[in-house]
Amino acid sequence: MIRCADKCRSPLGPTGATALGMLTALILAGSACAQSGAPIKIGYSMSLTGGLAPNGKSALLAQRIWEEETNAKGGMLGRPVKLVYYDDKSSPSEIPAIYSKLLDIDKVDLIIGAYGTALTAPAMPIVIQRKKTFVGLLGLAVNSQFNYPNYFAMIPSGPDAKPAFTKGFFDVAVRQEPKPQTLAIMAADQEFSRNAADGARENMKQSGLKLVYERTYPPATTDFAPIVRAIAAANPDLVVVCSYPPDSVGMVRAVNELGFKPKAIGGAMVGLQSTAIKTQLGPLLNGFINYEFWLPVQKMQFPGVADLISRYQARAASEGVDPLGYYMPPWAYAQLQVLQQAVEATKTLDDTKLGDFIRAHPFTTVVGEVRFGPEGEWTHSRVLQVQYQNIKGNDISQFKDMSTQVVVAPPEYASGEVIYPYERAK
Repeated sequence: MIRCADKCRSPLGPTGATALGMLTALILAGSACAQSGAPIKIGYSMSLTGGLAPNGKSALLAQRIWEEETNAKGGMLGRPVKLVYYDDKSSPSEIPAIYSKLLDIDKVDLIIGAYGTALTAPAMPIVIQRKKTFVGLLGLAVNSQFNYPNYFAMIPSGPDAKPAFTKGFFDVAVRQEPKPQTLAIMAADQEFSRNAADGARENMKQSGLKLVYERTYPPATTDFAPIVRAIAAANPDLVVVCSYPPDSVGMVRAVNELGFKPKAIGGAMVGLQSTAIKTQLGPLLNGFINYEFWLPVQKMQFPGVADLISRYQARAASEGVDPLGYYMPPWAYAQLQVLQQAVEATKTLDDTKLGDFIRAHPFTTVVGEVRFGPEGEWTHSRVLQVQYQNIKGNDISQFKDMSTQVVVAPPEYASGEVIYPYERAK
């Protein structure tokens, strides 16, 4: 190292020396920045195989689009971003090991939630222990048992999350004449389905209905005919089904094969939102009323969402994912938008500061403005109920036409009228 003696002076004089020193400092700072260009790593798991894989793969493409676009615009905090993810095989038992690996071996800077309730909840103990900010993806009431302040739910179920999934179903049904009187509830024995069934019972009490049948079935169930026969024997006016993709398909088929015709059926069936399942079932879906989160109806064309869907659809065929992308992509993309906006506003990766910011501020996303309230849920509910109508055959083009998927609740997003009772839609 060269040191200058006391008598050494810059030939530029004091002012020039100061300016030269400042310029040198800037050059060195720029060099340091260039050398500190390690990616900001965002870690999570995603269902790429197993029963949730069709939705998981669709979500992942949207997240990769976000990653590419963010890096094309300069990344975050002047650094590139890198998504680090592992296949959780649609199995909750895989989650603890994946998130431990992400934090301990991959040394990710930030983490986000996997897809769905059953795969988000097992990560919560690790999240809480490590004091990480955690934005989940379509997990229902995950934080109700943890009360962790830095959990945030990218799902429009609102502050009263459990009833939100089926509230629109009940609101539509009880307005019909003659008013339905009785209800049956069936649910898979998994986290999401149990939560949705809890909410259905709350809605039932508010609606003045009588529960005449309730059953929880094992997740591995494949034959739904005995369950449908048992429900039919109870003769309910309404049937709420809380199910995962494979059992949603099995239930729709069994209802049609046995000719079961309650006045209304559906509510909280995961999987019917998938284009592959819609085209597989085709007209068998007619009459079912079920939740959705976003569809390209006029009232839901939020800024940026049409562009995202266009970019997604342009790549969907080559990626082998849901060709339309109406269900998962907007939410997976918005999940990362929330994290990005918090990082850029706070100019930090500190989880405590990020959590504080997310709790206190609104976010502009492709699914509209998002605000988080107590327990990290949205401050308002915006779960849709959609009835499948006039589906003919199995051609995909008819699912681009929103006349086959009519938003019947809530009223501010409605795109048509419900066909009631169910058999009139068959």
